[in-house]
Amino acid sequence: MESKDMKELKVSAIKEGTVIDHIPARSLFKVISILELQKMDTQITIGYNFESKRLGQKGIIKISDKFPSQKDLNKIALFAPEAKINIIRDYKVVEKDNVQVPDNIEGIVKCMNPKCITNQENVKTKFVVIEKKNVTLKCNYCEKITDQEHFEMK
Repeated sequence: MESKDMKELKVSAIKEGTVIDHIPARSLFKVISILELQKMDTQITIGYNFESKRLGQKGIIKISDKFPSQKDLNKIALFAPEAKINIIRDYKVVEKDNVQVPDNIEGIVKCMNPKCITNQENVKTKFVVIEKKNVTLKCNYCEKITDQEHFEMK
């Protein structure tokens, strides 16, 4: 293909905000939901099914004027443990971090055991992370194991 026939897709840089890169394509819409991007009125750019050497296909999200909280980052880590967070100030990356899957998760994910006390009474869910790459959780109350495919947000 000649270069004059090639079309180039340009995505504008953001002045202030966050870029979340290396989101597995299958998890992109979960991350969008976690951050409640549909409720925001700032500029948001979402890329889906980009080629990635490491992930095969990945997603990327650029959000103007939004800096995720630690709780948001913990949630993102459950679905995209290899995601990278870039903090942008005045069009420059001033901070670059990987999300970290914490050792314990509280109040984020629902236990998948319908008989668990957390699904019967007003008790905050607590899990121990037993696998960080393919995130797997063990409920502190009923010891039910929940994998990434079955996470349901609380």
